[in-house]
Amino acid sequence: MSGPQCCANPPTLNPSSGAGHVEKVGGLDSYVSGSPDSKLAILLVSDVYGYEAPNLRKLADKIAAAGFYAVVPDFFYGDPFVPDNAERPIQVWIKDHGMDKGYEDAKPVIEALNSKGVYAIGAVGFCWGAKVVVELGKSSAFIKAAVLCHPSFVTVDDIKELKVPISILGAEIDQLSPPALLKQFEDVLASKSEAAVRYVDSFVKVFPKVAHGWTVRYNVEDEAAVKSAEEAHGNLLEWFVKYVK
Repeated sequence: MSGPQCCANPPTLNPSSGAGHVEKVGGLDSYVSGSPDSKLAILLVSDVYGYEAPNLRKLADKIAAAGFYAVVPDFFYGDPFVPDNAERPIQVWIKDHGMDKGYEDAKPVIEALNSKGVYAIGAVGFCWGAKVVVELGKSSAFIKAAVLCHPSFVTVDDIKELKVPISILGAEIDQLSPPALLKQFEDVLASKSEAAVRYVDSFVKVFPKVAHGWTVRYNVEDEAAVKSAEEAHGNLLEWFVKYVK
């Protein structure tokens, strides 16, 4: 399931990028942005390139500007995927960085935020991170709302188990989560909304003419790419403003 598209357009990592700073949150080095006094937090779970990606940090700053405390943990412990390392292709790298481990590592981060007085947390996951966020969303104990951007490894069965409002933003050109799969997700979520037992609000959108990774791995000099990414950023912010309160 992790193919070339999963790793396309790698960012140039920059540990000093962004308007925020790095500190320990729940035992993990984390890029944080926004007022630490905010009672509302958004957890950003990166793709395989990790928390030093400038576009990801720029998005965290944008989320912080909307009044949230944005937290981007380093779930890879200083070992993001390096596409030029022929000895460690993605299939090998991912064995050391499973999404199940990311899910477990996210729990202490959430606990640390709660202990600081944060009472509502949302989470957005990109590619690899989307699976982590889905796992968190299978219980209402961890997060209030979820957003998935061009998810990887997420299955229909995962979507069936969701307990929190979810927004799924996908790309028209995506081998990992093609529009046909997103349509299945949408159908499952629609049936959940209609079920009297458990109402889960949802939003599924496929962005035309963009490829997997477009929300954080866009070329800042490509006007059309920036516009599509910013539209997605606006959608995810609207979702969190609506449900993380």
